[in-house]
Amino acid sequence: AGGVSLRRCSTRVNLEDVNRPVIDRIIRVDHAGEYGANRIYAGQMAVLGRSSVGPVIQQMWNQEKDHLKKFNELMVAYRVRPTVLLPFWNVAGFVLGAGSALLGKKGAMACTVAVEESISDHYNSQIRTLMEEDPEKYKELLQVIKQFRDDEREHHDIGLEHDAEA
Repeated sequence: AGGVSLRRCSTRVNLEDVNRPVIDRIIRVDHAGEYGANRIYAGQMAVLGRSSVGPVIQQMWNQEKDHLKKFNELMVAYRVRPTVLLPFWNVAGFVLGAGSALLGKKGAMACTVAVEESISDHYNSQIRTLMEEDPEKYKELLQVIKQFRDDEREHHDIGLEHDAEA
């Protein structure tokens, strides 16, 4: 995923130095969001995977898989429990992806644009929060979130290039 190393989070995470409520919330929410995004793309691929837009969706999905993998690692490193809503995200994400894809390429891309715009805004809010907390202390997490935000913006723009507004 871009320039961010997807290696395991450094073992130097000192859990006593972090603002636990803030970090728990950020990592839990981002993990759930990336999980949901994976399920949306899985639903879109189930419907449009063999169409002309299939490779585009697959490319975005591959990045989302990398994002989810990294948040799985961060959950372990920071000892954050996942949301209890994962079973809901599993079904709802797939239904949203497949449902939008049943409307055709434009419907799938409109869904992508809407979701990715929301996620980018959410990541920006988290970046501001961590910068206010202590940018040096949260340097690695900030790097991850900034890179993933940029990836989501790219997905947003890809959706626009593929007739989302139509």
